[in-house]
Amino acid sequence: MAVVQGVKEKVHLPIYDSIKVQPEEQWSNAGSVGGSSTLKFFVDVQGKTKLETNLQSAGLLPHYNTFEARAMRVVISDLPPQFPNDDPQVSTDAPFDVVDDNNDALGYDTTKTTGGVLTGAAVLPANALSVSLKDIGLNDLVDLLHSAEDDPDNEVGISVDDDNFIDQSTIEAGTTALNSAQINDLTDFGGQIILTIPDIEDLLNRVPDAQQPLDEQVHRNNGAGTLLGKVVYNTVTTFYVGEKIMIQMPTWFFPSGAGPYSETGGIVTHGEPTPLATFRFAEPIFIDKQQNFRVEIEVPDSDVLKDFQRIYGPFFVWVVLDGYMTRDVQ
Repeated sequence: MAVVQGVKEKVHLPIYDSIKVQPEEQWSNAGSVGGSSTLKFFVDVQGKTKLETNLQSAGLLPHYNTFEARAMRVVISDLPPQFPNDDPQVSTDAPFDVVDDNNDALGYDTTKTTGGVLTGAAVLPANALSVSLKDIGLNDLVDLLHSAEDDPDNEVGISVDDDNFIDQSTIEAGTTALNSAQINDLTDFGGQIILTIPDIEDLLNRVPDAQQPLDEQVHRNNGAGTLLGKVVYNTVTTFYVGEKIMIQMPTWFFPSGAGPYSETGGIVTHGEPTPLATFRFAEPIFIDKQQNFRVEIEVPDSDVLKDFQRIYGPFFVWVVLDGYMTRDVQ
């Protein structure tokens, strides 16, 4: 459709851009984030979906449009993290005792093919059952920790036939390995190992420092702080038009005015989810046609940056410039 010469229209059309950390990926490995202490918005828009940006050219308005920025907001996702299972993986040093549903130790009379499960006083060092765990992925470790935290006894049981966790070749009565029929017999009896919260936390502490998940992502919404608060209170946001700073403030100055909200104590949001609950400029900021602009979110503290680089995705940070676009009428 042809452009109507000399006629413009003014529409309420916010512009936005984002950075993204993929599921199972860390901030330090995200292509547009990496090890930099500064997140840049409206600068790299190639290959992004409509969820991530509505700009077509980096740092420029479409065609010969102009923009009147009336408000700016920073929106941070609060999606459950997804941890990898392939790398890192951790291993245990020592075997675990095999116990029954009452957490009493079990033994096995290996002279019997079946029916050799022993309990109580019949369990001696020579026939006591033990088993070793396989190397466990980070995602499984966190799932085990959550299960233990939800359990009244703060522990989680793993059946001896669970080949995701149990190395069945290590199931031994004393020093004698059980065969498959004896393992089936033990499984039918309810044989399991018990992992307590300290056991699981010890395994988590073996994850290399650079791959350690943040406490805010492992223990979510427990009142000890959230990832939103960590980002909002440790960063500075700057809006540039050309190379001129139009505003620079800690990120808490720019509430999101968006996102889920609940009145329960387990939910934290960066601003009540209404368009009015965000920062509005005292006077509009104009972006002229073909004028470069960008927003930067900087992490000034190097120790905080190291923490941020351990953040696991899915994780988004959006910057939204809310205002009016003046464009040609077609």
